[in-house]
Amino acid sequence: MSANVKNEFRKAAAPLIERIRQVNPLVHNITNEVVTNFTANGLLALGASPVMAAAVEEAVEMAGKAGALVLNMGTLTGSTVEAMLLAAQGANEAGVPVLFDPVAAGATRFRSETAQRLLNTVKVDVIRGNAAEVANLIGENWAIKGVDAGELPEGRHPAELAQRAAKHWNTVVAVTGPKDYISDGAATYEIEGGHPILTRVTGTGCLLTSVIGAYCAVEDNKLLAGAAALAGYGVAAALAAERSAEAGPGAFQIELLNELYKLSPQTFLRDAVITKIQVDEAGEIMDEQRI
Repeated sequence: MSANVKNEFRKAAAPLIERIRQVNPLVHNITNEVVTNFTANGLLALGASPVMAAAVEEAVEMAGKAGALVLNMGTLTGSTVEAMLLAAQGANEAGVPVLFDPVAAGATRFRSETAQRLLNTVKVDVIRGNAAEVANLIGENWAIKGVDAGELPEGRHPAELAQRAAKHWNTVVAVTGPKDYISDGAATYEIEGGHPILTRVTGTGCLLTSVIGAYCAVEDNKLLAGAAALAGYGVAAALAAERSAEAGPGAFQIELLNELYKLSPQTFLRDAVITKIQVDEAGEIMDEQRI
């Protein structure tokens, strides 16, 4: 990859945070009841405008007015599923990007069947989940404990999983964990950053999906939007962990909101670590090029 291509990707990704603040996109969330407050505050800190509208009666109307629709299976009910389907159909008709967080897909039959139903019924622009959740979406049974992924099977790589799932569903797929991987089936990126303390605060993954939604609301290239969102979130999380190192997860949660609020293109260019990788079907990394 030439230096010009490297620089162009970073130059295109870095300003998206300012575009979010200029546009103030409405992000419609049908999400986990446990994390609605944190997700709303995170979107506000970023510069987006959150709405948490899960009623069947307004799902289509609200989705049509939004810049992005985020569907999260965290606290799933029959009425929630109906609202998700209606909202996604309305979003598809209005040309609004749809993001899907398949929380705990594979943990129960209801969750697995709901995920398949959504993906087979509506167009989803971006899927974000942990490795076990994404594996379930393509028919593989990886270990999952509640909403947490287990260990990756021996010889498997999350980059290969993201790439294969993207091809399977013809969409952009992000597999998040200690390192994040995002692919459209052709190009795949590895995103470094974040901090292990993210796993000690409920809803940091759910918020991340909604953050990707805010980026997708202002950028048509969903792979670029997703990579920029993952990298920027990782930068904010790393800085938040540094500022709250002696205090613990409660302070980290607050500092994460603060760092999302302060995130700038300059900080992104300084701290974001993005690598374009090539991975074969066996999960072997064939090439790595830092951008």
